[in-house]
Amino acid sequence: MVLEKLSKIIADQLSMEQSKITNDTSLREDLQADSLDIVEIIMSIEEEFGIQVDDDDALAFKTVGDVVKYIEKLM
Repeated sequence: MVLEKLSKIIADQLSMEQSKITNDTSLREDLQADSLDIVEIIMSIEEEFGIQVDDDDALAFKTVGDVVKYIEKLM
């Protein structure tokens, strides 16, 4: 469920197909997300899931799976 919501957020933000986003998808290499994209995705995550993402934690996100684990930990 978290992956489904997160992949929709990412797909909407980056104008791509949601089906191409998996736990193993790299945020920067596979998705070509730049710093602004990441910030906007984080803001959408905070709004969608009702959580606060720590800036230092966000810098450590490498894959979509990293973000999913982080969200699940806070929920």
